[in-house]
Amino acid sequence: MDISAQLAQQHLAGLHAQAAAHRLATEARRPRELRARLGWTLVEVGLRLAAPSGPKPALA
Repeated sequence: MDISAQLAQQHLAGLHAQAAAHRLATEARRPRELRARLGWTLVEVGLRLAAPSGPKPALA
């Protein structure tokens, strides 16, 4: 086998490994996004519950 063909195969294998690592990293990141969204939703609900409830002033 020609040396350039072997180098091309090794380069292609390296690219496949990088793609697999990137795919795994992307899949591992998704739960954190969901956690952040859920956390901010809970903060918003908490702020609404802590806000004083009473008659609101009428807007003119």
